[in-house]
Amino acid sequence: MPVPQFWLDFLVRREYERVYRHWTVGILAVTHGLAWFDRFLLLGILDDIRREFNADFQQGGLLQTAFVISYMIFAPLFGYMGDRYNRRYLMAFGVFFWSLTTFIGSYMPSYSTFLLFRSLVGIGEASYSTIAPTIISDIFVSDNRSRMLALFYFAIPVGSGMGYIVGSTAANLGGNWRWALRVTPFLGAAAVLLIIFILVDPVRGEAEGKSDVSVTSYREDIKSLCSNKSFMLSTLGFTCVSFVTGALAWWGPNFIARGAQLIRKSSSVDAPSIALVFGVIAMMSGVIGVPLGSIFATRLRATHPKIDPILCSVGLFCSAPFIFAALCVANSNTLVVFLLIFFGEVALNLNWAIVADILLYVVVPPRRSTAEAFQILISHALGDAGSPYLVGVISDFLKDTIHVGDYHDDAVVDLTEFKSLQYALFSTCFVEILGAVCFLITSFYIVEDRMKVEAELQSNNQCSLPDDSRRTGHHEG
Repeated sequence: MPVPQFWLDFLVRREYERVYRHWTVGILAVTHGLAWFDRFLLLGILDDIRREFNADFQQGGLLQTAFVISYMIFAPLFGYMGDRYNRRYLMAFGVFFWSLTTFIGSYMPSYSTFLLFRSLVGIGEASYSTIAPTIISDIFVSDNRSRMLALFYFAIPVGSGMGYIVGSTAANLGGNWRWALRVTPFLGAAAVLLIIFILVDPVRGEAEGKSDVSVTSYREDIKSLCSNKSFMLSTLGFTCVSFVTGALAWWGPNFIARGAQLIRKSSSVDAPSIALVFGVIAMMSGVIGVPLGSIFATRLRATHPKIDPILCSVGLFCSAPFIFAALCVANSNTLVVFLLIFFGEVALNLNWAIVADILLYVVVPPRRSTAEAFQILISHALGDAGSPYLVGVISDFLKDTIHVGDYHDDAVVDLTEFKSLQYALFSTCFVEILGAVCFLITSFYIVEDRMKVEAELQSNNQCSLPDDSRRTGHHEG
């Protein structure tokens, strides 16, 4: 008996939709990894940049801070547009813009002009990072959404680690640190083509059966987000994660290299190799930590509805002692330092996908891009926008107060700089504990806030049905 044509059409349509959804997540994840790849290229070549521009610790940290400041300033603008306009074109513009400014920046002759173009890169990345997670939320729900978000945020450690690796490798092969920044434009061009010609912008709220999304004013959006306890508290917790991630990523390789110099009593330590190893560790800790957090959350959520913020809190409480121990033994055993940082960052990376999932299920669809932008603004303004620069300022200040001997002795100078950077980085451990407390408090409100969103979506969906459908409880078609 032949299979009816309508059934064949249905199967083809379902298979197409399934492939389309997974292709969309794949494109978003790869481009997300490229964004972090571009962001962390500098970390493998930071010492080379400082030497060429004769920059101190503060100026070295300012390169990342300037990038993040422009990133967080423009995030609300793109969040507003992402809730109202075609998200595909906004993301394509962002990728094109950051790739172009990275390439042009590689030719800048002075510190001030190079700093300017690094800040411009943040504008392009702001348009992508605020919008991409909301597209995933519009094509997946429940545990499927959690798994797809885990894949999306899995790209962060992979991209970051590749940034370290490719940055230092390209600089060595090209004989100049500037060649490291000329890798991004070619990868960015491919990403732009994928976004424009393959990725499709879904209807907002489509996965939750809400295709009639009504957009409220920006003032109402912000007022609603500020009164959302789970969103605000999880944002504060994620701000602490951002602070620690930014400080360790920016100063970690430099600090470990200085500790290795003290161990060997020599200044001939291979800093690029240390940056390379640090990048591999950052990548592998994320490869394990991000999906691990998502797996725990999806398996425990049915029986423990508060598990998401609790897992984030546990991750930070576990990470802090590992990072503290790594900072303490950096001038004793480099291998142990790398091992402790690995475990500390695995625990820290448990947060990424879970925090994104929390935002998407405690905020209604027409406000999600705005919520992403708001979270980016807060987490970067109080997190990694200032942490690299703040650690540099504290370190420079402590160099003038720590007295370990004769400052005319090179060995004394090396020890002083190591100690000052070590004491400055201890601040990350206290911030991790603060973040853990914020997530713990979030667990008191998470169930109530999630139920509010589900009730609002259900109410709107019922209101959008024809009168006969509402009376019978069935949707026509």
